[in-house]
Amino acid sequence: MRKNKIGLITLIFITIAILLTVLNQFNIVHLSELFLMPMRWTLALVLIIYATVKKNLTTWILICMILGVFVGLDFPNVAAALHPLSKGFIKLVKTIVGPILFGTLVYGIAGHSDLKQVGRMAWKSMLYFFCATSCAIFIGLAVINITHAGVGVDITQMPKEELPTAKIVDTSLEKLPENVHGIYKFTNFIYELFPENVIKSMYENKVLQIVVFSVLFGIGLAMVEEKKRKPLVDFAESLSEVMFKFTNIIMYFAPIGVGAAMAYTVGHLGIDILKNLFMLLGSLYIALIIFVMLVFVPIMLFLKIPIKNFIKAVKEPVSIAFATTSSDAALPKAMSNMEKFGVPRKIVSFVIPTGYSFNLDGTSLYLSLASIFVAQAAGMDLSIGQQLAIAFTLMITSKGVAAVPRASLIVLIATAEQFGLPVFIIAAILGIDELMDMARTSVNVIGNCLATVVIAKWEKEFDNNAAQNFVED
Repeated sequence: MRKNKIGLITLIFITIAILLTVLNQFNIVHLSELFLMPMRWTLALVLIIYATVKKNLTTWILICMILGVFVGLDFPNVAAALHPLSKGFIKLVKTIVGPILFGTLVYGIAGHSDLKQVGRMAWKSMLYFFCATSCAIFIGLAVINITHAGVGVDITQMPKEELPTAKIVDTSLEKLPENVHGIYKFTNFIYELFPENVIKSMYENKVLQIVVFSVLFGIGLAMVEEKKRKPLVDFAESLSEVMFKFTNIIMYFAPIGVGAAMAYTVGHLGIDILKNLFMLLGSLYIALIIFVMLVFVPIMLFLKIPIKNFIKAVKEPVSIAFATTSSDAALPKAMSNMEKFGVPRKIVSFVIPTGYSFNLDGTSLYLSLASIFVAQAAGMDLSIGQQLAIAFTLMITSKGVAAVPRASLIVLIATAEQFGLPVFIIAAILGIDELMDMARTSVNVIGNCLATVVIAKWEKEFDNNAAQNFVED
């Protein structure tokens, strides 16, 4: 009862604060800062009490985001002094990149033991995963280029060290005729994919080099006999599990990092950044709906999958994913329901776990959308070629994203660094990440459930009668 009352009081305070702010913003009611500032900090006190009672990390992240906005508005100098806290949070996240990509990719490739046994099902799954995530990435790019959610942020107030800098032009280009510059840039991009030393690549956060090494290592490991392969596969699995837990530990620092990042961002870029963040949120939901309607629905119609019963089958796992923002939490129910829907157990047990590493459609779409948002917010006018390069990078790096809350932040930061995008804006995005994570995780689960049906149909092992007669528990 006590928690309910505090929640109700908090909701009333937030409603009043939003109403007064909107009325003041549109000059319907003229309120002085002498009134607005005490109102903001009274609300801040109520929010802190509410978060203390709730004892929930997500609540603390959202409330610290609001507190950061207040600090940025009222005490911009203090906001600037808090910047090292947000940078510290980013540094912590960067430490995860190398190990988590190595562990998840190696285990994802070699963990299913003998690729000869998996055979046909493996390449069909990978082909479908690649096509689905590619569609998601390109829809994300299309939507963000239409909505321009990141455009309009005043970057003149950004400190010089935070401004994106153009990479130095390769001196080799000066020695080559212009008609082969494109060929050289492409071959140089391929050259940059290969690691000279994987430890050095991890130290420098060269994410594509880490991925190439991990993929080749995983393929090589899959070719080794079971007895010699197992210890390294177990190590890769243990490493990825440890890094998942490491991610969870780091996320306890997220409220401080997000609050400091939001304070710094609002202090330097003004209140308009909030409008851009919510435009990003709207763009994501629009893009995910478009993806479902243009990709998932046509696949179901083409394969004659009973859509109504499929919705019944995925309803519960999607509800779990939406509430917990974790695909892993929905895994048992998703596997159980798809088996009842007519997909053989051997296909379900292979496709869904593999899909959790290689077929995160919602996350892939989000990553493409968010990376271009960061570029737009930083005032970087990326060419189609540069955006395609980012898309290509995301096609690879998103395959190693863990199916745990906010793990996509790791890949987003790594990709941003790869292309010289300022990462402090990403810390500000984390403030609304929970709202985005709900939607993209739900699409991840739908995508992997649909993938099991696609592969079962392709293998001619799908039970149409079970699908037609599916009944919820």
